[in-house]
Amino acid sequence: MTILCRCENIETSEGVPLFVTGVAQVKIMTEKELLAVACEQFLGKNVQDIKNVVLQTLEGHLRSILGTLTVEQIYQDRDQFAKLVREVAAPDVGRMGIEILSFTIKDVYDKVDYLSSLGKTQTAVVQRDADIGVAEAERDAGIREAECKKEMLDVKFMADTKIADSKRAFELQKSAFSEEVNIKTAEAQLAYELQGAREQQKIRQEEIEIEVVQRKKQIAVEAQEILRTDKELIATVRRPAEAEAHRIQQIAEGEKVKQVLLAQAEAEKIRKLGEAEAAVIEAMGKAEAERMKLKAEAYQKYGDAAKMALVLEALPQIAAKVAAPLTKVDEIVVLSGDNNKVTSEVNRLLAELPASVHALTGVDLSKIPLIKKATGAQV
Repeated sequence: MTILCRCENIETSEGVPLFVTGVAQVKIMTEKELLAVACEQFLGKNVQDIKNVVLQTLEGHLRSILGTLTVEQIYQDRDQFAKLVREVAAPDVGRMGIEILSFTIKDVYDKVDYLSSLGKTQTAVVQRDADIGVAEAERDAGIREAECKKEMLDVKFMADTKIADSKRAFELQKSAFSEEVNIKTAEAQLAYELQGAREQQKIRQEEIEIEVVQRKKQIAVEAQEILRTDKELIATVRRPAEAEAHRIQQIAEGEKVKQVLLAQAEAEKIRKLGEAEAAVIEAMGKAEAERMKLKAEAYQKYGDAAKMALVLEALPQIAAKVAAPLTKVDEIVVLSGDNNKVTSEVNRLLAELPASVHALTGVDLSKIPLIKKATGAQV
């Protein structure tokens, strides 16, 4: 239930009559015991009767509280005033089974212009304080303005310095960024070229693999062609050649056997001849030894005569050896004067020499062309 409380011309603790209007929100309590109390108090009454009972209770407490407060307390702190009313009235209405949900001061005014005078005084105070505040504000504003100007200049100088530092840092950073961009651009260009080279390498590798595959296929075809050609050669050349080679090999083996047999026969012949010649030589050696033995015995028996005979026997061989170079001489010319006897002596010597040599050695020098021409002998 909403209850509107009006207290008119109620004096405060300072004797200032006030008109106060408040609004309360109340309800019947629902707890069993309190509900029984409310039934006992209000059973048979309508809602308006209930509102009147509550209204009178609230207005009584409102009047009593207004008499204990000043106008300023009531006007300036309405919430505290309403709270105080609610706290004082709550036990009384509670004993009737009523609960105050809220209580607020709606309006406070008077008819003696106290509040307006209070407002004017406050306004004058406020105006005075405002003027003072304006003056102080202007003073402070001037001081503050100077300080602000100084701070502004300081800040400006610091800002200029920071701007210069920032500009320098910006330029340095810009240079660093430019350098980094150039480096990244160069790296990107190199990476692009490297990637292009890699792609070209991959393409070349693929081409090489294709060529390798083609070459393998070509080699396989060539291998098949070689096998076919080999089989054709085997059929047309190798087989006949092998047959011919086998025939020639058989002939060669037969010829080899023949030559071996002939060689063996020749060897056997030579061996037999060697054995025969050895036997002959052995017999001749034995005969010569016997002859030499007999000669030695004869030489020993006859002494100087045997030695002379041995010398004479060797002279033909000596003379033959001496005369051998003369067989290669066609003619000898001897020159001399009219009274020189060399020519006649030589002629005589040459005429007598063949007969002497023949007598001593048995060698006929007249058969030598040079001696024959020199002596004029006739064969």
